[in-house]
Amino acid sequence: MLELVKAGGWPMVPLLLLSAVALAIIVERFWALRRKTVLPPGLGREVRTWASRGSLDPAHIDSLRGTSPLGALLAAALDVRNRSREEVRERVEDVGRHQAFRMERYLNALGTIAAAGPLLGLFGTVVGMIQMFLGIMDYGVGDVNELAGGIGKALVCTATGMIVAVPALMFHRHFRSRIDSYLVDMEHEAIQLLDAIDPRTRRAGTTAPQPAPAYTQG
Repeated sequence: MLELVKAGGWPMVPLLLLSAVALAIIVERFWALRRKTVLPPGLGREVRTWASRGSLDPAHIDSLRGTSPLGALLAAALDVRNRSREEVRERVEDVGRHQAFRMERYLNALGTIAAAGPLLGLFGTVVGMIQMFLGIMDYGVGDVNELAGGIGKALVCTATGMIVAVPALMFHRHFRSRIDSYLVDMEHEAIQLLDAIDPRTRRAGTTAPQPAPAYTQG
């Protein structure tokens, strides 16, 4: 392995650095995007129970906000629970975008590594080929086997760039897909909470608009 790194020359240094950064991002995102961390089991049901009983206070809501992204989303809805449903929905959407941005942390960097890896590998190969042909100009072709070995060494950078880029691209798309799935589940929990805190939605079979209770006015 060390011989291959030496064969690639100095362009292997940024490739190795990119591989280390990509590995660190992948490990960190796997840890941060665990389902129980983003969507704690039973949290949505527990919050709906609090809301239906009216057992809510600012300290309780602040504590909920710090539990998880889902907790922050539900706390945002509870902060404006006495306003109209549209205002509550707008607040939930704003906080949802903020939480999505936080969950996507470092993913742009991982995508950049996936795109830059093959280019850096190709650059290293071109540099190696240039050096080899300059040597041919100075000393002639010499041994054909040695020339073939030099070409093989020059291609080490290209192979390394692909080795760095392929996992980075795969995990980038995997994390994007996981975040999209979490956002759908968070939206579902928020809608259920809206139904729980809006008394009009609990009146089954009601088709005509009903006057809102006094406490729902902003």
